[in-house]
Amino acid sequence: MKEARSSPWPDLQPELLGLVLRRLPSLVDRVRLRAVCRPWRSNAQLQPLPPPLPWLNLLDGTTLSIPDGKVIGVPASDDAFCCGSIENWFFFVHTDGRCLLTNPFSKATVDLPKLGIERFNASSIYISRFHKLAVPLPMEMELSPGPLVVALILDNGSTACICQPQSATNWCIERNLGLGDLSDISFFNGKLYGVGFRDKLTIFEINDGLESKPKISWVKCITNSPGWPKLLSSGKWYEVQNYLVECCGRLLMVRRMIEYTKNHNPLEGARSVSFEVFEADLSAKPGLWKCVSKLGGQALFVGKLCSKSFPAGECTGVQEDCIYFMCDYGITLGVDPFVDCGVYNMRNGTITPLLLETTAVPWHHSGQLRPTWIFPADDM
Repeated sequence: MKEARSSPWPDLQPELLGLVLRRLPSLVDRVRLRAVCRPWRSNAQLQPLPPPLPWLNLLDGTTLSIPDGKVIGVPASDDAFCCGSIENWFFFVHTDGRCLLTNPFSKATVDLPKLGIERFNASSIYISRFHKLAVPLPMEMELSPGPLVVALILDNGSTACICQPQSATNWCIERNLGLGDLSDISFFNGKLYGVGFRDKLTIFEINDGLESKPKISWVKCITNSPGWPKLLSSGKWYEVQNYLVECCGRLLMVRRMIEYTKNHNPLEGARSVSFEVFEADLSAKPGLWKCVSKLGGQALFVGKLCSKSFPAGECTGVQEDCIYFMCDYGITLGVDPFVDCGVYNMRNGTITPLLLETTAVPWHHSGQLRPTWIFPADDM
């Protein structure tokens, strides 16, 4: 008994250490625990853990763990704009047009070609036209030749830019895809999908063309619309925003209804009032959108620059069958992501705060970054 009481902390059994780690959903707390001593660090690496809490990147470079609101500083270049993210990678565009993927956790970087599009540069006016970066998952950027990277830019129609990071010196640019403005793009089962006007879903085939430059062809696979939500009030102005998300082997479309009260300006009273989720039934000819009421133990984090499903049941603080959202719309680049944010519960239709009540929201919301989600990898 005497020897047991005097046992040093470094000798804590790995099983007990694992129980403690499972109660620490924040990556910051897990890193601090591992830093106590070498035995804790080595034993902690043996424990199977659920993924850590997602982060929300803000305009000034501040990053918050969701929903506990822990503040994490992510260093960024002074001459670069953060234009989005993929999994645990940030996408930066420098003022001279250079593009870069950087992993803030492993410190790895991947250089991408310059975006050689007329009038596109890293100024706040034109960078807002950059819509999304899409990469097939799982993403292994460090491997050669690396996956295809597709950038969607909305500039008088949809423009797709394609490259293979480890072997390309230029982006292959496909201008005006002939489909109007796309709301979102996403890879699913190795193919690129895009959702556009009236919820039309299109498959984009990317094939090698002349001089090894990829070419895009497309075919519409879903042309029906689920229809306008019946619960919205008549006589009010609404905007519908769509997101594509891969979730447990299903391609989902999340439809967000935003109610405007003044001048279509998110800073003057706009708010999200409802969400709907539909699954793409690609087995039907033609394909159909099917309404979804449950996510099978998952939560969805949606945004213009990054959307992802997350295993909610395994992680403290993230709710099942819920949609996490922030303000990612507006005329200007510098929109406070907390103006219109929250957690939509698909089971009862309620919206609750995005952050815990004890969280102090940062005061500084200006900067050269755009709000986006990032999903830490717990391999540190």
